[in-house]
Amino acid sequence: MNAFRYQAVESSGAPVEGVIEAEDRRTALQILGRRGLFPSSLEAAANGQAAVIVTGSKAAAPAGGETGIRGRIRRRDITAFTREMSALLAAAIPIPQALDGLGEEEENASLRAVILRISESVRKGAPLSSAMAEHPRLFGNLYVSMIHVGEEAGALQKVMADLADLMEHEDEVRGEVLAAVAYPAFVLCFGLVTVTVLLTLVMPRLFGMLQDMLKVLPLPTLILLKISHFLHSYWPWVLGGVGAAVAGARAYIRTPQGAEFYDAVRLRLPAIGPVFRAAALGRFARTLGTLVRSGVSLLPALKIVESTIGNRILAKQIARVSEETRGGDSLATPLRKLGIFPRTVVQMIDVGEESGKLDEMLLKVADIEERHMRARTKTLISLLAPALILVVGALVGFMVIALLLPIFRMSRAIH
Repeated sequence: MNAFRYQAVESSGAPVEGVIEAEDRRTALQILGRRGLFPSSLEAAANGQAAVIVTGSKAAAPAGGETGIRGRIRRRDITAFTREMSALLAAAIPIPQALDGLGEEEENASLRAVILRISESVRKGAPLSSAMAEHPRLFGNLYVSMIHVGEEAGALQKVMADLADLMEHEDEVRGEVLAAVAYPAFVLCFGLVTVTVLLTLVMPRLFGMLQDMLKVLPLPTLILLKISHFLHSYWPWVLGGVGAAVAGARAYIRTPQGAEFYDAVRLRLPAIGPVFRAAALGRFARTLGTLVRSGVSLLPALKIVESTIGNRILAKQIARVSEETRGGDSLATPLRKLGIFPRTVVQMIDVGEESGKLDEMLLKVADIEERHMRARTKTLISLLAPALILVVGALVGFMVIALLLPIFRMSRAIH
């Protein structure tokens, strides 16, 4: 029997080290694996000399935050990483080896560097959640909290599978909304470009010819002439003013007061406000349901949801729900009092609490709110596209009429 000194990581992420006896290195690795230890180094002593075997990536990235990370890492890249990591953990592959495998196969160089940094942190003894928390731009509060709960409960694979399901569902909903908005956005942009080109390039030349032929122009022609002359003469100032207004609005929205004002306006907008509310409440219910199903207690879960719901007005209401729940009330009681959800939805949550199936009821509530959001979005989009076409058509029609009126007047003068 030979003695081997090892450094390893437990399934919870805690570092351990010690000495083990085995016939050879392979047997030592198998024994450590059966004990639930993931060795990062194995040192065999022979004739006073040490031979070291280090399991891991060939090119580990330096630790320390996101410094040096360049390039774009999309949300769907993180979603794919989460799903693949869950599959590898389900196959009983140790966390460091799973991270190394994903890092080496990742095509996105920036994400590869992040994964390898996480792997190195785990090998040094840091829990996976702490290693991911070093990259808050990629792994938010919700993500890190769920990973931490999975580590504490010893169910990391299940929690990562739930997290992957949540992210994939959100990506699917976001993709559907973007696909629905794409056509109206194209119509609007095309109309604006067409009208701008006509007003700044085409109309000034035509109006110059018409003014030479007619002393008095019709009123629609005069209105269009003034607008065209203003845009043609002052277009740099117009562009600068629009850019400054957009930049100022974005800067204001980034302040706490501006963000709260913007969220309040979004909820109060006619027709569109209910869509934003349904989307936010669907996210609230699905996130809370996923957290509860993963083993997070209700109060910490509400705090996590409060910071991830994406609307400050609703976040304040959820904070009130959390405070009242802390006082001993059920979740349904403050929801009913504040009127955040419809009455039927609150009844479902109440039944879920009484039956001990709160997570299932919350996920059903999320399905209901998301169906409402999708139905309203489809209705709005189906009305928005024709409305934009009518607006663009009316603008172009007005320009055509303003151009044809003086031509008709000249033809009458000739006859």
